[in-house]
Amino acid sequence: MYQSISINKKSGIGLAMAAVLTMVFASCSNKTEEKGQGQKKQEVKAVNYPAKPVQFINPEYEISVPAELKPYEQVAVYAKVTGFVKRMYVDRGDRVRRGQLLAVLEAPEMNQQYLSDKSTEQKVYSDYLYAKQAYDRLVTASKTTGAVADIELDRAKSAMQSAKSAYDASKAGTAHSSQLQQYLRITAPFDGVITDRNVSVGALAGTGSNTPLFMMAQSNKLRLTLSLPEKHASSVKQGMPATFTISSQPGKTFNAVLSRTSGLLDQQDRSLTLEFDVSNPSGELQGGDYAQVKLKLQRKNPTYWVQSKSVLNTQSGTYVLTLNDNEVKRIAVSEGVRLDTLTEVFGNLSQQDKIIVKPSEEIKEGRIKK
Repeated sequence: MYQSISINKKSGIGLAMAAVLTMVFASCSNKTEEKGQGQKKQEVKAVNYPAKPVQFINPEYEISVPAELKPYEQVAVYAKVTGFVKRMYVDRGDRVRRGQLLAVLEAPEMNQQYLSDKSTEQKVYSDYLYAKQAYDRLVTASKTTGAVADIELDRAKSAMQSAKSAYDASKAGTAHSSQLQQYLRITAPFDGVITDRNVSVGALAGTGSNTPLFMMAQSNKLRLTLSLPEKHASSVKQGMPATFTISSQPGKTFNAVLSRTSGLLDQQDRSLTLEFDVSNPSGELQGGDYAQVKLKLQRKNPTYWVQSKSVLNTQSGTYVLTLNDNEVKRIAVSEGVRLDTLTEVFGNLSQQDKIIVKPSEEIKEGRIKK
């Protein structure tokens, strides 16, 4: 019996020791796991962010903008005086030369006015000649002492001068009537093409009508006009070349050179208007066509450029993340031009800055552990 109890006591002690050893091993195992997890956490914090230096360069870049081809000169041809259309010599689509006769008006009362003014001019001229002869005779007679009173000589001179003034006025009136008659002949102001004809023979034309006789445009020279966005305005240079295409002639490319700019930004759309003179002697191009223009531009001074994927766009703004001496900083920037994989940025940057290539909002500012 005693022997049995002794055996049972030994068995209990063994079990107790086994349990204690199990707890010790479990505790050590837990500490090892916790230590391993702590090391992993430290390893997570010790990260490296790929970064590249900011580029301070001045590259040439190309943009494509829509434009419009317009006639170099375009006018509405009106009749300066009132009259009936007597003859029409051109029609829509006719090409004309400067000074070519387009139409003739008739106004009989204008011819009568001219004849009346001409007759009056002749009468006044005769009066002037008579007054001049009278004055000349008195001057000759006055050479004899006491033959002519001074007051008589002055009166004759005054009469002659008055007659001369009346003659000059009458002659100007006659010239006016003659000039009005010339306005009955409608001529082309420049070389071009008649784009529209609005009246027919017998129609009343003149100052009382708001309808022009013809619409005329210059076709051998065109204006290529485009609006350049504000961010590119400082890159424009005089004599800048351009190439353009039009939808009506696919596959063809045309060349032009910058002729003039508006000089100021348009207040409505914040753009700069550019004009290119396009020679068109063969009439291959048509005024009114829409064109797509390619321009090669370059800033006047170098600017900062970064990888396009380095720009972080968030709800609070646009940023890049700099990494200098293991310190991350968020720099607010505004975007400029995009060129392949590069983007122009403007902000508080320096040439020594390194930019994180793949930024994210989870990256916090401050020093990072290596």
